[in-house]
Amino acid sequence: MGKIIAVVNQKGGVGKTTTAVNLSCALCEAGTRTLLTDFDPQGNATSGMGVDKNVAPTVYEALVGTVTAERAVVLTRYGGALLPANKSLSGAEIELVSVPNREYLLKQALETLRHAYDFILIDCPPSLGLLTLNALCAADTVLVPVQCEYYALEGLSDLMYTIRLVRTRLNPTLDLEGVLLTMFDGRTNLSPQVAAEVKRFFPGKLYATVIPRNVRLSEAPSHGMPVQHYDRASRGADSYSALAREVISKNRGAGR
Repeated sequence: MGKIIAVVNQKGGVGKTTTAVNLSCALCEAGTRTLLTDFDPQGNATSGMGVDKNVAPTVYEALVGTVTAERAVVLTRYGGALLPANKSLSGAEIELVSVPNREYLLKQALETLRHAYDFILIDCPPSLGLLTLNALCAADTVLVPVQCEYYALEGLSDLMYTIRLVRTRLNPTLDLEGVLLTMFDGRTNLSPQVAAEVKRFFPGKLYATVIPRNVRLSEAPSHGMPVQHYDRASRGADSYSALAREVISKNRGAGR
């Protein structure tokens, strides 16, 4: 039975999609069966895995039930599986308002795929709307990327409040998978300060792996490639490989 991990932060530009794409690729390379679910209407995780955004069907069709989720999955050129997204998903928040149990539509779609994967990662939009709520209801745990800048800390309390609400009212088993520091620059005083503050705020939940500021990580999406395939020798590739090992080790220890 696969574990579903939502990669969530309502603040944009913190490395959320970068993490979803490169962690899923690194998990595949480590020998796990991994599915990346793009749940952002921008479709950046889809293009980041080298898949055309005009692909059909997508997660939207699986969400509204016109196709099964299995039918929408595509195999990428990098060996992993992808449930793609594009701008058709942008209307879902309005279209689904009157649908019964609308918070659980993604959960229902992904439950049919759990048996086929060890990990299912969900790349969420940078908001706390209905799409992200669906992801939180579908997920077993939440992985939170945090940019090593002061303002990135301000939104964490809002996110954690939302997670607590979801746990109380909609998904009682939802847990925090871990907090990941991104865009870390050890040459500055700020990055270590933010790291210390996050460690204090999330005791025992901060990953040992940190994601550095890295030009190759920034360049890879424009080539439609995970960083492991764009420049395997880069610090960005090394860091996501290390994160994958940490995620696998943690979940093996938890009996998965």
